[in-house]
Amino acid sequence: SLGRSSRKRALLIIAVVAPLSSILLCFICSVVWMRRRRKGKANLNNQAATNRPEEDALVWRLEEKSSEFTLFDFSEILHATHNFSKENLLGRGGFGPVYKGQLPDEMEIAVKRLASHSGQGFTEFKNEVELIAKLQHNNLVKLLGCCIQGEEKVLVYEYLPNKSLDFFIFDANRTTLVDWKKRREIIEGIAQGLLYLHKHSRLRIIHRDLKASNILLDQDMNPKISDFGLAKIFSSNDIEGSTKRVVGTYGYMAPEYASEGIYSIKSDVFSFGVLLLEILSGKRNSGFHQYGDFLNLLGYSWQLWEGGGWLELLEVSIVKEIHTTEARRYVNIALMCVQESADDRPTMSEVVAMLTSESVILPEPNHPAYFNLRVSKVHESTSVVVPCSNNDVTITEEPDGR
Repeated sequence: SLGRSSRKRALLIIAVVAPLSSILLCFICSVVWMRRRRKGKANLNNQAATNRPEEDALVWRLEEKSSEFTLFDFSEILHATHNFSKENLLGRGGFGPVYKGQLPDEMEIAVKRLASHSGQGFTEFKNEVELIAKLQHNNLVKLLGCCIQGEEKVLVYEYLPNKSLDFFIFDANRTTLVDWKKRREIIEGIAQGLLYLHKHSRLRIIHRDLKASNILLDQDMNPKISDFGLAKIFSSNDIEGSTKRVVGTYGYMAPEYASEGIYSIKSDVFSFGVLLLEILSGKRNSGFHQYGDFLNLLGYSWQLWEGGGWLELLEVSIVKEIHTTEARRYVNIALMCVQESADDRPTMSEVVAMLTSESVILPEPNHPAYFNLRVSKVHESTSVVVPCSNNDVTITEEPDGR
C-alpha cells in the first residue's frame, strides 16, 4: 500500500513537472532565438546617451516591419565590405562613405556608413530609413535595410553598378557612352520618379537635394533617385513649408529656398530644371567653371535661348543625334523649370506631359533665377554677388566643384 502510494505521488509529480519543464524549455528557447535574431542588429546597451531613446524607438518600429526591411548585424556588414576596405570604397558624400559589399547569398549591396562627424546626424538617418522604406518605384533606389549598433549607423541599398549620373555626363572620356536616346530615357525616368514622390506615393515627398550625384544608374543605365536624408513629408493639404535650417547643394537650390527657407514641390522642380540643363550640356551649373560672362549655366543658357542659339548649349556628342525642334523643346522645358518665381514653374505632372507628348504647346519661359550673376574683375580677382539670408544655411559643395 505504501509502495503504491509512493508510485502515485511520483507519477503525479512527473505529470505536473514534465509539462512545466517543457513550457520552461520552450520559453528559454524562444528567448534565446529572439536574442540571436536581434544580436548585432540593435545593440541597445551601446547606444550613445544623447540619442538612445530615439534609437531604441526606431529599432522597435523597424523590427515590427522586419519582413519588409532587414536589420543587419554589424558583423555581417563588416564581412560584406571586407572591414570597409579601401578597395570596396565607392565614393564619399556629406552623409559619409559608401562601400560595395556582398552578402553570403552573393547578393551585391551598397553600404552607406554614417560618419561620426556628419552634419546630417541621426535625424537625417532616421528620416531616410523611415521614409524610403515605404517608397516603391522603378526610379527610386531600393533601401534593403540598416544597422544600428553602438556608434555605428549604416544604410544598406541595392547595388547599382554604373555609379551616378555625374560620373558620365561631366567626364569627357565617358560622356560619349551616354547617347541622346539614353539621356532622354534618363531624363524621363527622373521625371517619373519625382512625379511619384510628389503625387502618387502614399506620402507627398519633397526631396530637397536632387542633383546629378544623387541619380544612380543600374546595369541598363536606368536612373534611380537616391539619398532621402533631407527629404520632407507633406500632407495632401500642404502647399509649401519653411525652415530656418536651409540645407542643400550649391547650384541646385531654388532661390526662395536658399534665401527664405521656403520649400515646396516647385523647389524640386527647380532642381530638376538645373539637372536637365546639365544633362543636355554636359556642363555643371556651378563651381569653378565660367561660361562667357556668366558664373553659372542658367545665365549662359538664357543668353543662348534669347539669341536663338540653343543648339550651342548641347553637349557635342549629342548634337548630331537630336533634331533641332526636339533640342529647342527640351531647353524650353528646362528653362521653364528654373524660372525665378515658383508660381511660374510647372508641376512634375506638367513636366512629364511636356516630355512625353509633342502635342503639348510650351509657353515661352521667363528669365531663370540667378541669371544675372556675372563675373566682374576687380584687381585681378573675381567678385561674386550672391543672395543673402538670415537662415542657418548649410551648403554642400561637391568634389571638383560639384
